Amino acid sequence: MARRESRRGLQAPAGSEVAAPPKRSLGQNFLVDQNISRKIVAALCIEAQDTILEIGPGRGALSTWIAMAGPGRFLAVEKDMALAMALPGRAAGVAVAVMDALRLDWTRLGRLPRLKLVGNLPYNVASPLVWDMCAKIPVFEYAVFMVQHEVARRMAARPGTGEYGALTAWMGNFVTVDYLFKVPPTVFRPRPKVDSAVVRLVPLSPGPRPESLSGLATFLKRCFSNRRKQMRHTLKALWTDDVAQLFEMHGYLPSCRAEELSPEFFRILAKTLKIHGAS
Repeated sequence: MARRESRRGLQAPAGSEVAAPPKRSLGQNFLVDQNISRKIVAALCIEAQDTILEIGPGRGALSTWIAMAGPGRFLAVEKDMALAMALPGRAAGVAVAVMDALRLDWTRLGRLPRLKLVGNLPYNVASPLVWDMCAKIPVFEYAVFMVQHEVARRMAARPGTGEYGALTAWMGNFVTVDYLFKVPPTVFRPRPKVDSAVVRLVPLSPGPRPESLSGLATFLKRCFSNRRKQMRHTLKALWTDDVAQLFEMHGYLPSCRAEELSPEFFRILAKTLKIHGAS
């Protein structure tokens, strides 16, 4: 049975705080508010058969609550050696790998049963990490991440809004994004200069996927490199009557801009234009 908000009365163990100082080079801002930690872990709805992968556990603010929820398997990836070695003393049963999460083999992780991911992601790696993760893990339940507030707004944006961009359009081909709640700088040590927010990523039902991941990535970055440019001009070298008809079939004018197009239409357009990446 999932352990959710009913754990309000639990208190995280005292006296197990890790004293390792924050490293600016790793973008470390440690979460110190137990209520926020509990809310993030509660959003995972952990059950006994779940595999939990925590990315960047740091001093274990989330790890303590994860361990208490009793998942079937608890894994963590931490780049900082000192923090990785101290974590098992904070969260019983966790297995820690000392490595950069940007180097994870996401395709292999998809073999883990009932995989759920969680983490307070450093601002400088959140976008590239989520970009790779949502496209390359073949199967997972969902992911709950804390990221910079501005990034969270981009992830959850809708077409036609100012926040909608290449990251949004890319993720929209693989997951839906739920914006859960905002987090102020005051709950971190050291305090960041910007707000954070928590998002939940839920995989889309099985359906058409991009024929070329690298091709779609290249295409999206090209289309959004000048987001105010009309698509008939962005695609000037590739524009044909067939492309114009495709736009019309999906309810778009040739004069529309990249920020108006749905994630699905970008995938269809890249396939129609036979755009492939370098890889």
